[in-house]
Amino acid sequence: MSVQPPADYEPPVPAEEFGVLTADGLRLHVEVHGRPDAPTVVLAHGWTCSTAFWAPVIRRLTDRYRVVAYDQRGHGRSEIPPSRARYSTRVLADDLAAVLHRTVPAGERAVLAGHSMGGMTIMAAGGRAEVAERTAAAVLVSTGPGELLAELNVLPGSLRPAGLRRLLHRQLLRSRMPLGPVTPVSRAALKYATMGPGSPAGQAQATARIVHACPTSVRAGWAGVLARLDVHAGLARLAAPTAVVVGTADRLTPPVHAHRMVSELPDPQGLLLLPGVGHMAPLERPAEVAAEIHRMAAAYLPGASFTAEPEVERTVVA
Repeated sequence: MSVQPPADYEPPVPAEEFGVLTADGLRLHVEVHGRPDAPTVVLAHGWTCSTAFWAPVIRRLTDRYRVVAYDQRGHGRSEIPPSRARYSTRVLADDLAAVLHRTVPAGERAVLAGHSMGGMTIMAAGGRAEVAERTAAAVLVSTGPGELLAELNVLPGSLRPAGLRRLLHRQLLRSRMPLGPVTPVSRAALKYATMGPGSPAGQAQATARIVHACPTSVRAGWAGVLARLDVHAGLARLAAPTAVVVGTADRLTPPVHAHRMVSELPDPQGLLLLPGVGHMAPLERPAEVAAEIHRMAAAYLPGASFTAEPEVERTVVA
C-alpha cells in the first residue's frame, strides 16, 4: 500500500525562479515566494535535501514575508561540483554570500534560517562583512558547529568501544551506496535515523522522497565535509541576534550541540526545544519552526509585525 505525503509537503509554486552564479562558477537554483514588497527571509536547507524540504514552512511565511529559498550546490536543481575540492565550508559561505547579494538589496537585511548543513552554512559565514551587512537575525535549526561523529546517536549507545562506534558512524555517514527508489524498508530506516518516533507515515514519505533524490556523489561529497566539520570560529563571529532550535529526539545533531552553540554565540536569543522531534524539525514541526523565524523577524526586521503564534515549550537563555 503506497503512502502519500499530505499536500502541505508538496513544493509550492514560486513567484520567481532564477540562477545565481557562485564565486567558482557554479549555478545555484533560487526561488522566491510570497509578497515581493515584504521583509525578506532566506532559507538554507541541509545535507541531502532541497528547497522542497522547506515547503510547509514556506507556506506558513508567505502571507507576510518575501521568502527566498535556494538549493545548496549539488542538491535539487543547482549544479553538481565537478571535483571534491569544490566541497567545503568555505564554498558554503561563498554561496550564501552570492545568494544574499542577488536577493537582498544593498542597505536592506534579511532573517537567515538554516537547517542542519544550512545552519552550518550560516555559521561558516560568521564574520564575513558581505553576509553580516545583509543579515538582521538568524535561526539555526537542528545543526551543530563540529564534533558531529562524536555525538551521533544513530547507532545504539551500548555499542562499545567508543572508537568503534565512531568508526561505524563515519562509514555510515560517508556511504556511497545508492539509495534507489523509496521502499517501506528504506523509509523506516530513514525515519529511525532522522525523525522522531511519532512522525506519521506521510511525513516520513515526504522526507524519503527528498533525501532519495540527492545524487550519491553529492551525498558522499558533503558527508566528507561534515565528518571533519569545524565552524566554531565562524559561530563565535556570528554577530547577528541568533535563535537556536532542536528536537529532543534528534539523533544526527542532538541537543548537546544546541547548548554549545548558545554558549558560544555572541548574541543568543533563546533555545527552542521541540519534545519528541527528530532531526527534520522543519518538516516534523513546521508551525513551530515558522513561528520562531517570525519571532526573530518581528523583533529585528523593519516592517515585520508581531502576531500571536502557537504556544511552544521554550528554554530561554538570558
